[in-house]
Amino acid sequence: MRGHGPPKREVVVPGDFLGTGLKPGPGTFSVGEKTYAFQLGIKKVRGDHVNIIPLSGRYMPRPGDTVIGEITDIAASYWLVDINAPYPAPLHASEVPWKVDFGDTSRFLNVEDVVLLKVLSVDEAKRVQVTMKERDLRRLRGGRIIDVSHAKVPRIIGRKGSMIGLIKKYTECRMFVGQNGRIWLDGSMDGMYLAVKAIRRIEEDAQVLGLTESIEIMLREGTAKKA
Repeated sequence: MRGHGPPKREVVVPGDFLGTGLKPGPGTFSVGEKTYAFQLGIKKVRGDHVNIIPLSGRYMPRPGDTVIGEITDIAASYWLVDINAPYPAPLHASEVPWKVDFGDTSRFLNVEDVVLLKVLSVDEAKRVQVTMKERDLRRLRGGRIIDVSHAKVPRIIGRKGSMIGLIKKYTECRMFVGQNGRIWLDGSMDGMYLAVKAIRRIEEDAQVLGLTESIEIMLREGTAKKA
Protein backbone atom coordinates (compact mmCIF):
# COMPACT_ATOMS: atom_id res chain seq x y z
CA MET A 1 0.00 0.00 0.00
CA ARG A 2 1.48 3.35 -1.02
CA GLY A 3 2.26 6.02 1.53
CA HIS A 4 2.49 3.65 4.51
CA GLY A 5 6.07 3.35 5.79
CA PRO A 6 9.38 3.75 4.00
CA PRO A 7 10.05 1.83 0.79
CA LYS A 8 12.12 -1.35 1.11
CA ARG A 9 14.82 -2.93 -1.04
CA GLU A 10 13.83 -5.99 -3.02
CA VAL A 11 14.25 -9.18 -1.01
CA VAL A 12 14.62 -12.32 -3.13
CA VAL A 13 14.60 -16.05 -2.35
CA PRO A 14 16.55 -18.83 -4.09
CA GLY A 15 15.29 -19.34 -7.64
CA ASP A 16 13.82 -15.85 -8.06
CA PHE A 17 14.36 -14.40 -11.56
CA LEU A 18 16.66 -11.36 -11.41
CA GLY A 19 16.92 -10.26 -15.02
CA THR A 20 18.13 -10.98 -18.55
CA GLY A 21 21.54 -10.07 -19.94
CA LEU A 22 23.00 -9.23 -16.51
CA LYS A 23 26.48 -10.27 -15.38
CA PRO A 24 25.97 -12.64 -12.41
CA GLY A 25 27.74 -11.77 -9.17
CA PRO A 26 27.94 -13.41 -5.72
CA GLY A 27 24.73 -15.15 -4.66
CA THR A 28 23.41 -15.58 -8.23
CA PHE A 29 23.57 -18.05 -11.10
CA SER A 30 22.76 -17.85 -14.81
CA VAL A 31 21.01 -20.13 -17.25
CA GLY A 32 21.71 -18.80 -20.71
CA GLU A 33 20.99 -15.08 -20.65
CA LYS A 34 18.75 -15.29 -17.57
CA THR A 35 20.08 -14.77 -14.03
CA TYR A 36 18.50 -16.12 -10.85
CA ALA A 37 19.00 -15.78 -7.10
CA PHE A 38 21.07 -18.53 -5.48
CA GLN A 39 20.35 -17.49 -1.88
CA LEU A 40 18.01 -15.46 0.30
CA GLY A 41 19.00 -11.80 0.32
CA ILE A 42 18.65 -8.32 -1.11
CA LYS A 43 18.92 -7.86 -4.86
CA LYS A 44 21.54 -5.29 -5.80
CA VAL A 45 22.08 -4.11 -9.39
CA ARG A 46 24.92 -1.80 -10.35
CA GLY A 47 25.32 -1.15 -14.06
CA ASP A 48 24.95 -4.53 -15.75
CA HIS A 49 26.10 -6.49 -12.67
CA VAL A 50 23.72 -8.12 -10.20
CA ASN A 51 24.49 -9.73 -6.85
CA ILE A 52 22.70 -10.77 -3.69
CA ILE A 53 23.51 -9.35 -0.25
CA PRO A 54 22.79 -12.33 2.06
CA LEU A 55 20.38 -11.88 4.97
CA SER A 56 21.57 -14.88 6.95
CA GLY A 57 24.14 -17.66 7.10
CA ARG A 58 27.36 -18.44 8.97
CA TYR A 59 30.40 -16.23 8.48
CA MET A 60 32.84 -17.82 6.04
CA PRO A 61 36.31 -16.21 6.18
CA ARG A 62 37.87 -14.70 3.08
CA PRO A 63 41.49 -13.55 2.64
CA GLY A 64 41.75 -9.86 3.46
CA ASP A 65 38.80 -9.77 5.88
CA THR A 66 39.39 -7.77 9.06
CA VAL A 67 37.88 -9.71 11.96
CA ILE A 68 37.55 -9.51 15.73
CA GLY A 69 38.55 -12.70 17.52
CA GLU A 70 38.83 -14.11 21.02
CA ILE A 71 41.75 -16.25 22.16
CA THR A 72 40.40 -19.69 23.17
CA ASP A 73 43.56 -21.77 23.62
CA ILE A 74 47.32 -21.36 23.82
CA ALA A 75 50.07 -23.65 22.52
CA ALA A 76 53.85 -23.31 22.59
CA SER A 77 54.06 -21.55 19.22
CA TYR A 78 50.55 -20.35 18.43
CA TRP A 79 47.16 -19.27 19.80
CA LEU A 80 43.76 -20.56 18.71
CA VAL A 81 41.32 -17.77 17.93
CA ASP A 82 37.53 -17.92 17.73
CA ILE A 83 36.65 -15.69 14.77
CA ASN A 84 32.95 -16.64 14.63
CA ALA A 85 33.65 -19.09 11.81
CA PRO A 86 32.90 -22.85 11.81
CA TYR A 87 36.49 -23.61 12.94
CA PRO A 88 39.02 -21.75 15.13
CA ALA A 89 41.87 -19.98 13.39
CA PRO A 90 45.50 -20.51 14.50
CA LEU A 91 47.52 -17.35 15.06
CA HIS A 92 51.17 -18.37 14.77
CA ALA A 93 53.88 -16.63 16.77
CA SER A 94 55.44 -15.51 13.48
CA GLU A 95 52.25 -13.54 12.67
CA VAL A 96 52.27 -11.16 15.67
CA PRO A 97 54.15 -7.88 16.01
CA TRP A 98 56.26 -9.15 18.91
CA LYS A 99 59.29 -11.46 19.09
CA VAL A 100 57.87 -14.54 20.84
CA ASP A 101 60.19 -17.32 22.00
CA PHE A 102 58.98 -20.92 21.80
CA GLY A 103 56.80 -21.68 24.85
CA ASP A 104 56.44 -18.01 25.78
CA THR A 105 53.12 -17.30 24.02
CA SER A 106 51.12 -16.76 27.25
CA ARG A 107 53.29 -13.74 28.08
CA PHE A 108 51.73 -11.86 25.14
CA LEU A 109 48.13 -13.10 24.74
CA ASN A 110 45.92 -15.15 27.04
CA VAL A 111 42.58 -16.97 26.86
CA GLU A 112 39.66 -14.48 26.55
CA ASP A 113 41.85 -11.70 25.19
CA VAL A 114 40.16 -9.92 22.28
CA VAL A 115 42.20 -9.14 19.17
CA LEU A 116 41.74 -7.34 15.87
CA LEU A 117 43.09 -9.56 13.07
CA LYS A 118 43.20 -10.00 9.35
CA VAL A 119 42.48 -13.24 7.50
CA LEU A 120 45.70 -14.17 5.75
CA SER A 121 44.61 -17.24 3.82
CA VAL A 122 41.90 -19.87 3.50
CA ASP A 123 42.84 -23.15 1.82
CA GLU A 124 40.66 -25.66 -0.01
CA ALA A 125 40.00 -27.53 3.23
CA LYS A 126 38.74 -24.24 4.78
CA ARG A 127 41.75 -24.02 7.12
CA VAL A 128 42.26 -20.39 8.08
CA GLN A 129 45.44 -18.48 8.85
CA VAL A 130 45.26 -15.06 10.52
CA THR A 131 47.77 -12.32 11.18
CA MET A 132 48.30 -9.35 13.50
CA LYS A 133 51.36 -8.03 11.66
CA GLU A 134 49.67 -5.30 9.64
CA ARG A 135 49.11 -1.69 10.67
CA ASP A 136 46.22 -1.05 13.12
CA LEU A 137 45.86 -4.75 14.03
CA ARG A 138 46.15 -5.11 17.78
CA ARG A 139 44.89 -6.44 21.07
CA LEU A 140 41.67 -4.64 22.05
CA ARG A 141 41.58 -3.64 25.70
CA GLY A 142 38.44 -2.68 27.64
CA GLY A 143 35.21 -1.80 25.90
CA ARG A 144 32.59 -4.38 25.00
CA ILE A 145 31.82 -6.72 22.14
CA ILE A 146 28.42 -7.07 20.49
CA ASP A 147 27.53 -9.72 17.94
CA VAL A 148 25.53 -8.96 14.81
CA SER A 149 24.72 -10.90 11.67
CA HIS A 150 27.83 -10.76 9.47
CA ALA A 151 25.45 -10.22 6.55
CA LYS A 152 24.49 -6.82 8.03
CA VAL A 153 28.07 -5.59 8.41
CA PRO A 154 28.15 -3.71 5.05
CA ARG A 155 24.97 -1.83 6.07
CA ILE A 156 26.39 -1.00 9.51
CA ILE A 157 29.55 0.39 7.88
CA GLY A 158 27.62 2.20 5.16
CA ARG A 159 28.82 3.55 1.85
CA LYS A 160 32.36 4.85 2.31
CA GLY A 161 31.92 4.44 6.07
CA SER A 162 28.99 6.86 6.24
CA MET A 163 26.92 4.93 8.77
CA ILE A 164 29.69 4.06 11.20
CA GLY A 165 30.93 7.62 10.87
CA LEU A 166 27.54 8.90 12.06
CA ILE A 167 27.52 6.56 15.06
CA LYS A 168 31.02 7.62 16.09
CA LYS A 169 30.19 11.30 15.66
CA TYR A 170 27.09 11.30 17.85
CA THR A 171 28.14 8.74 20.48
CA GLU A 172 31.85 9.67 20.69
CA CYS A 173 32.62 5.95 20.92
CA ARG A 174 35.65 4.20 19.51
CA MET A 175 34.52 1.36 17.27
CA PHE A 176 35.92 -1.46 15.18
CA VAL A 177 33.56 -3.46 12.98
CA GLY A 178 34.78 -6.95 12.09
CA GLN A 179 33.57 -8.51 8.88
CA ASN A 180 32.84 -11.61 10.95
CA GLY A 181 29.88 -9.89 12.65
CA ARG A 182 31.61 -8.67 15.82
CA ILE A 183 31.75 -5.05 16.83
CA TRP A 184 34.04 -3.64 19.52
CA LEU A 185 32.82 -0.49 21.28
CA ASP A 186 34.45 1.74 23.88
CA GLY A 187 33.14 4.99 25.30
CA SER A 188 30.85 6.41 27.97
CA MET A 189 27.92 4.30 29.19
CA ASP A 190 25.45 6.67 27.53
CA GLY A 191 27.44 6.68 24.31
CA MET A 192 27.68 2.90 24.13
CA TYR A 193 23.97 2.52 24.93
CA LEU A 194 23.07 4.84 22.07
CA ALA A 195 25.53 3.14 19.70
CA VAL A 196 24.10 -0.32 20.45
CA LYS A 197 20.57 1.02 19.98
CA ALA A 198 21.55 2.40 16.56
CA ILE A 199 23.29 -0.84 15.52
CA ARG A 200 20.28 -2.95 16.47
CA ARG A 201 18.02 -0.59 14.53
CA ILE A 202 20.28 -0.92 11.46
CA GLU A 203 20.18 -4.73 11.78
CA GLU A 204 16.40 -4.71 11.95
CA ASP A 205 15.84 -2.25 9.10
CA ALA A 206 18.84 -3.09 6.90
CA GLN A 207 16.68 -3.36 3.77
CA VAL A 208 14.83 -0.06 4.33
CA LEU A 209 15.69 2.82 2.01
CA GLY A 210 16.58 6.11 3.68
CA LEU A 211 17.99 4.28 6.70
CA THR A 212 21.03 6.54 7.07
CA GLU A 213 18.81 9.61 7.43
CA SER A 214 16.52 7.97 10.00
CA ILE A 215 19.51 6.72 12.02
CA GLU A 216 20.95 10.23 12.10
CA ILE A 217 17.65 11.57 13.42
CA MET A 218 17.60 8.88 16.12
CA LEU A 219 21.19 9.63 17.13
CA ARG A 220 20.60 13.40 17.16
CA GLU A 221 17.53 12.99 19.36
CA GLY A 222 19.40 10.57 21.64
CA THR A 223 22.25 13.03 22.02
CA ALA A 224 19.85 15.91 22.70
CA LYS A 225 18.20 13.96 25.55
CA LYS A 226 21.62 13.60 27.23
CA ALA A 227 22.32 17.34 27.09
